[in-house]
Amino acid sequence: MTMHNPMLEKLKEILPAIRANASKAEELRKVPQENIDMLHGIGLNRAFLPKAYGGLEMSLPEFTECIAALAGACCSTAWAYSLLCTHNHQMSMFSKEAQDEFWGENPDVVASSSIAPFGKHEEVEGGIIFTGDMKWSSGVDHAQWIIVGFNRFNDEGEKIYSFAVIPKKDFTIIDDWHSAGMCGSGTKTASIKGVFVPEHRIQAAKDMMEGRHVGRSLYPDSKIYHTPYRPYFACGFAAMSLGVAERMIDVYKEITQNRVRAYTGANVKESVPPILRIAESYQQVCAARAYLEKTWNEHKEYGERHEYPDRYTLAHWRTNQAYAIKMCVEAVNRLWSVMGASNWYSDREGQRLWRESNMTAAHAYTDYDVCAQIIGRELLGLEPDPALL
Repeated sequence: MTMHNPMLEKLKEILPAIRANASKAEELRKVPQENIDMLHGIGLNRAFLPKAYGGLEMSLPEFTECIAALAGACCSTAWAYSLLCTHNHQMSMFSKEAQDEFWGENPDVVASSSIAPFGKHEEVEGGIIFTGDMKWSSGVDHAQWIIVGFNRFNDEGEKIYSFAVIPKKDFTIIDDWHSAGMCGSGTKTASIKGVFVPEHRIQAAKDMMEGRHVGRSLYPDSKIYHTPYRPYFACGFAAMSLGVAERMIDVYKEITQNRVRAYTGANVKESVPPILRIAESYQQVCAARAYLEKTWNEHKEYGERHEYPDRYTLAHWRTNQAYAIKMCVEAVNRLWSVMGASNWYSDREGQRLWRESNMTAAHAYTDYDVCAQIIGRELLGLEPDPALL
């Protein structure tokens, strides 16, 4: 991607320190505080913060370029931090009252999330009473708020998938993140017991996808807020997969350059299979980057025009991301399978990249079996299947 990206230049200065902390992140099972401090220090957390609160309103291509680079250093940090950043985009769609409550005293606060509609609620005057053990909340240790999912029902009994925003004082963290992949992301459970959430901190997901959210009129000149929330929320997943795959190519080259076979002393780099494997993985990752950059630029252009995409375009964007991840994971696995037994040691970067790469394809949003059905049905003129996310 050829563009001026001042944030990327700042990020590159701290990437060596973040890479050095990758093992520490896995030991802690959460992002080290020093990583958060370094990233906050360059202002990356303000990427999608409204300018009215001192934010940058960064374009999606600029942001994803940063997340790809961050993932190449420590994907666990990138996973958690990307989500902490993108939730600011989501918060821009809430009411002015909610935004003032959220950012008014400290524009550097961030939210984690658990948006699958596991939460239970009771409708009360002025809002809801929310209860739930909300799993999969990446970066929750470093968040001052959490965005949680639940289903409301209208007068006709129709289900309305919605989000509620809850401050840290109203939830506790269950330390249950013991994972083979993305170990350092701190993707823990937030336990919420009978907490009142006022109406101004509740939004329907469909309204945030189609431009009917209450915050739409707040930023008439913005180039990033007149867009569906979900592509911004999910943009980091593919960027991380790309960053990990690009780093894996570098690691494979470094290892193979000096590798000799233990029993024969043969130089591995001079044999044909490693040459073929690095060539195909390199081409695959280059193709994934080109595909993603085109998609991210489309997001940017739609946002600048204040144009909401139709159903086909949303399905196209969703599947592009999942397919690019599929290519990146294939590229990583092709290299990993021949990197040798010594790379299975837990302190080796190659095996960490392999675990992280495969984890990027495990999210509900990036499941290619689901995404292929979504775009396939759209291409064949079929109605969307409500069983597919």
